[in-house]
Amino acid sequence: MPDLIVSSYNIHKAVGTDMRRDPARTVQVIREIGADIVALQEVDRRFGDRKGVLDPDMLFDQTGLRPVTLTDRLGTRAHGWHGNLLLLRGAEVEQARAITLPGLEPRGAIVADIVLNGQPLRLIAAHLGLLHQSRLLQARRLSEEIDGGDGRPTLVMGDFNEWRLGTRCSLMPIRRELRAVKRSAATIASFPAQRPVLPLDRIITCRQAQISDLRAHDTALARKASDHLPIRAALGLPVPSSAAI
Repeated sequence: MPDLIVSSYNIHKAVGTDMRRDPARTVQVIREIGADIVALQEVDRRFGDRKGVLDPDMLFDQTGLRPVTLTDRLGTRAHGWHGNLLLLRGAEVEQARAITLPGLEPRGAIVADIVLNGQPLRLIAAHLGLLHQSRLLQARRLSEEIDGGDGRPTLVMGDFNEWRLGTRCSLMPIRRELRAVKRSAATIASFPAQRPVLPLDRIITCRQAQISDLRAHDTALARKASDHLPIRAALGLPVPSSAAI
């Protein structure tokens, strides 16, 4: 099957490096990426009613992407959960749920089982904390969600606030549970947007899938739209069993 384009993007509540809140500009950057699966962070205001900053109708009209609905979050003005939102193109959502992550700061993640182009896939989208010990606890909690019980591949994406590599990296519980090979856990600098030096945003998958062409989406518009650059990659998945017969 053709590779999917996947992306993770901390939109910084649509506030750019010029300190202007411009949701339309954020949508334009998402359109530039042209991804099939997008994990967004900081899509909701932090205080008050935590209203989402994007217009879902404009988003779909401009990009063809639809937000994943969290059934336990209906009736709120927020787009997602603790600022996390998943966007999909042409996918069937089997289930999607919000989980709360441990740590000193309020943090959460989304776990969604989908079918895209006939291939089952588990998606985990998260925004981890600023403290190393909290990130380690959060990574351990996310590692418990990796095995869907039916052998489907898992893709983990988000702003993990982690720049370390090797054994000191707080994401090691996720990598171990995914049995992620080096090429599926590669890093790319994405922060700060105007001169990226830190790989805070990550896309990690399992041995059943393959990540290639991992890079920052570095355009003039992206450098203005948020303090993070989006990252994107091509995701290769196994051929669905029905197609292999």
